[in-house]
Amino acid sequence: MNLQRLSRLDLNLLVALQALLEERSVTRAAERLFVTQPAMSRILQRLRDQLGDPLFTRRGNTLVATPRAEELARHLPQLLDGILAMVALDDFDPATFEGEVAVAIPEFFAFELAPHITERLSRTAPGLTLAISSDTDSSVEEELASGVLDFAIDLDREFGDELVTQPLTQVTPAIWMRSEHPLASKEELKLADLLAYPFVQYYLLIAKRVSASTSARFDRTLAEMGLKRRKALVTNQLMTAMETVQRSNALMVATQYGLSHEREFFSIAQRPFPADLPHQGNIPFVLVQHRRTSHSAVHSWLSAMILQAVKEMDKELAKPW
Repeated sequence: MNLQRLSRLDLNLLVALQALLEERSVTRAAERLFVTQPAMSRILQRLRDQLGDPLFTRRGNTLVATPRAEELARHLPQLLDGILAMVALDDFDPATFEGEVAVAIPEFFAFELAPHITERLSRTAPGLTLAISSDTDSSVEEELASGVLDFAIDLDREFGDELVTQPLTQVTPAIWMRSEHPLASKEELKLADLLAYPFVQYYLLIAKRVSASTSARFDRTLAEMGLKRRKALVTNQLMTAMETVQRSNALMVATQYGLSHEREFFSIAQRPFPADLPHQGNIPFVLVQHRRTSHSAVHSWLSAMILQAVKEMDKELAKPW
């Protein structure tokens, strides 16, 4: 290890570089770090001198990263997170911590989880802001690796070696309909009963533009049986889907997860899948994070809180309607 070369590198410069890479603006990076714009310009020049690269070129009001800067952007979040975890390991105090943690959560899941977590954070970690999103600009794996995301809640599947997962819960597929729907009081549903009605297709794990041609697992199962359903509406907006189901005879394939506190507002019934429709009984979900954050005190504390909140949610959601 070249300690002499490392001794000449100011760690604060790396923090400034991360801000510049995230903001792509000298002005916004300066605001993030509470310094003046001229000071941030001087910092950028020092970075250029020390790294021997222009790092950014200007295109209008936006900084465009050079290939060297893009390469640094792939490694810098992991380096800074490691340093932060090292210095914060022994002195982490939720009551005094100030910062933001970004979590990608499917909307139907966040609908229940966000209130539970927010209420706890307001009492135990008032300075921690939870940034929840249901879509990503790239894959979950890429955003966890780059540090854009701290956690993700996702289907249990194969992840890369750099990602760590913890079992979270299992959800059971269900058919949603308005409580006064003709099928709501039927003792046992058949697949033919469902296919007599149109469907609202809610793409719970697809946050980009949706189309009726985008096949869901339900569509693929029907296709294997030589069947097809009618789609009256396709959307990735949960509230739009629920309101449409409430006001029409359309059905929606969802899960038996959700609506614990909304029963008085949404007159929606959940019914099990028909016995003559092949389906996976329980669908496991996991909490995912990058390996570099697995020893971070902040991440360890928050992941434990999420796991406990989901455990309590499961008990509440298991209560009969």
